[in-house]
Amino acid sequence: MNRPCAPARPSYLRVVRASAWYDLAVTAGFATPWTYTPVHHALSSLGDSLGWGVLPAPDTWQTLYANLMGSVVTVWAALRIVRPLPLHGLLDAVARVLFSSWMAYALAHGAPRILWPFLTLEIAWGITQLALWPRTGRTRPVAGPAADRTHPVAGRTDRYPLDTPNR
Repeated sequence: MNRPCAPARPSYLRVVRASAWYDLAVTAGFATPWTYTPVHHALSSLGDSLGWGVLPAPDTWQTLYANLMGSVVTVWAALRIVRPLPLHGLLDAVARVLFSSWMAYALAHGAPRILWPFLTLEIAWGITQLALWPRTGRTRPVAGPAADRTHPVAGRTDRYPLDTPNR
């Protein structure tokens, strides 16, 4: 079985990196309880001033999940900033489909409308990364460790085209 892979275009890698910078800017404040409190207050105040609704008062569980999400997304963003790869862009687009689904679900069930701008940007980044993802070019067999070019047992050192930023 072959899967299409293509060399990364520098423009695509810039999109992957730009989406990571966006994620870092938007989610870093969620990563700790000390930064989440002012971010929560700011978002709630903005939603109130725009008539989009306020966020529920933070509690221990909400803070924990916000911190978990913020921590994971911050680390994922850092990886894409330091080493943007086509595979990272594809996986990020898939994650954005999931995030968008849950945001839409929350909005359909009464979440404050302050979530709309975030949902719009998630969809835009996801579509952009999927639309620009390189789909054609070299192929590689998928048949286990012997065909795995980066597998230590296979003893080969060349890398998958998907994992190569520039070719």
